[in-house]
Formats: sequence, structure tokens, C-alpha cells
Amino acid sequence: MIYSHTPSPDSSYIRTHRRGKHKIFIGMAPGVGKTYKMLEEAHQLKQDGIDVVIGMLETHGRKETAMKATGLEIIKRKAFIHQNITLEEMDTDAIVQRAPQLVLVDELAHTNVPGSPRKKRYQDVEVILAAGIDVYSTVNIQHLESLNDLVARITGVVVRERIPDYLLDEADAVVVIDVTPETLEERLQEGKIYAPEKIEQSLKNFFQRRNLIALRELALREVADTVEEEANTANFVGQNCNIHERVLVCVSTYPDSAQLLRRGARIANYMNGRLYAVFVANPERFLTKEESLHIDTCERLCREFGGEFLYVKSQSVAKEIAQVAASHHVTQIIIGESQQPQWKRFVKKSFTQELIDLIRDKHIDLHIISTER
Repeated sequence: MIYSHTPSPDSSYIRTHRRGKHKIFIGMAPGVGKTYKMLEEAHQLKQDGIDVVIGMLETHGRKETAMKATGLEIIKRKAFIHQNITLEEMDTDAIVQRAPQLVLVDELAHTNVPGSPRKKRYQDVEVILAAGIDVYSTVNIQHLESLNDLVARITGVVVRERIPDYLLDEADAVVVIDVTPETLEERLQEGKIYAPEKIEQSLKNFFQRRNLIALRELALREVADTVEEEANTANFVGQNCNIHERVLVCVSTYPDSAQLLRRGARIANYMNGRLYAVFVANPERFLTKEESLHIDTCERLCREFGGEFLYVKSQSVAKEIAQVAASHHVTQIIIGESQQPQWKRFVKKSFTQELIDLIRDKHIDLHIISTER
């Protein structure tokens, strides 16, 4: 199954003095079929008259992948001598000189041999793109820099080769090549991913079922994030495209805020969403020592739940919360029941009613939580 994000499709490969377009094939683990799919698309483009070459192909002994490359021109690799051993890397200069319309580059996160013009393969890709050549590349989700610590916690493996997040942000297309963990395990056991002597060890380590499920979710979520961000910056006035749930807990100096945070964290967890907490301070009023300690406790608690704490100043609490919700694409707001005496509600509109009016057309759900006084 393929999930793709193509913010700016290009139906023409006419060469101009433009930067090349970059399409990234991403997967949850080795063996999902990223390289095979990239080669498949390359053959179709060649049939359509596009000048396609292979800049770097890593088959890892997979016969099906090697056969799929048949019929495509391969740019000869460049030899480097490191510690009296001859190693080969992609010849970026030769690719730029050959000037094809499209070049295929496998394993974007690869670290080049010491002595190469550039340290990382993705840096070579940037040189090729700057020359106006389009690039198709492949990478696994665990190589993304921002996910490094999370992947280490999930799998117990610290990934050394990483790419910066901006590569996905700036890509013209990101395609997730998705298979089920069961399918990937079958491919591994059939010897389609690693050599027979590595199969058992892989199943006990990186390719454990729980690891594959988590990595698959990370890969799918990464593209969902990219789609959502593109949609929300596409100048659609007053419209948001919220794929993920985002929960905002409104913290106050009242002691019930800790209860609200715990409830908000549970809701965010159920929805597999992001957690935010906001405290709106009155700029004309100083907090007491006890109140300051209480807000500090709420901030610490929010961070323990994996959330982001926002401290803002405004005389209009409801308006500020509505603005924070809009800027962070919040889908759920959680507040405590009103602590305001009933007689005051007859004098002026309650905070709750004011907030409801402000978010009425924003497609945001409001949760009013009853807490112990």
C-alpha cells in the first residue's frame, strides 16, 4: 500500500534553470519495497521518454530488486581508498556532468567514505538538485533526526546514520511504502531481506512485531504531519486541515488544574493526540508565591505527560485561549467548571460562554470537567 504526499506535482520534466524536484520513498524498515517501487516508477518514466539514470543502487543481494534495475543506465561509482581498502561511493560529479532529467539515489542517510567530497549522501543529493536534476531517493523512518531518541526507546537500537528533518519538509513529494508487520516478517523468513544466517537474529531484535508496529505508525504519522502542515499553510483563510487530535488544557491558579491536566493527558492518549496546557496570566497582577509554585507544578506535570506548556499574558483570558487554540490547530479544549459566583454570571457573560462564542465556528470541541473543590 502506498501513501503519498505531493504538494507540488510536476507533470513536465522540461529542463530549466530551476532546482531539481525531490521525491522521497520512505518506509518503516528495510524490505518494505522502497527501492523496488522507485525502480518501478523509473521504468514507467523511461517509457514516457524521460532520461533516467541510477546514481546509487543498494540491492543488498535481493534478486528481485537487482532484476528490476535491468534496462536502466547506471552511473559508474567512484573508488576511494580508505585504510588500504578500496570502497565505492556515488559519483556526484559524474551525475551532474551527465545531466539526466532524473537520477535514482538509494539510502539517503548513508555516510560516505572518509575522503569523499561530502560527508553524507543527502548532501550529494542537494548538489544534484541544485544542478537542476530531479532526484528519487529512499530512506527508512528510523533515520529521521527528530525521531532518533524515540526509535532508540522503541527498538533498543541507536541509529547512527541520520538525516535532518528539513529534507522531508522541503521534498516535493513524500511516499510511504507500507506493508503489514506480518508481511514483512514473511519476507524476512523467506530470505528476501537478509541472508539466511541473519534471519533469526533479526526476528529477535529489530524485526520484533512490536517494533514493526510502532515504526509503521511513525512512518504513516510523518506523512500525515506533512500533509497537515502543507494544508494549514496553503492560505485557506479561516480553514484548518487537522488530521491529528490536539488537546489544550486550560490551567488556572485554582488547585483543580492538576486534575484537569491528568484528564487531558488521558484524553490525548486515547485519541493518540498531542497535549498542550496554557496558563493566561493577568499582566496587571502578580502571582503569590503559592500560586507561582502551583503553576510550576502544572508545567512540570504537563511535560511529564509529554505535553507542551504555554505561558502567555493577557487581560482577556477567553480571547487568548481561543487564539492559542487557533495557532496550534487545537481540536479539543478542556476547562474546569466555573468557579465564578452565580450572581456575577447575571451581571456579565461567563468565561465559559465567552469561550464558546469565540470557538463556535472553529470546529473545536469544548470539554467542561467537573472537579473537586
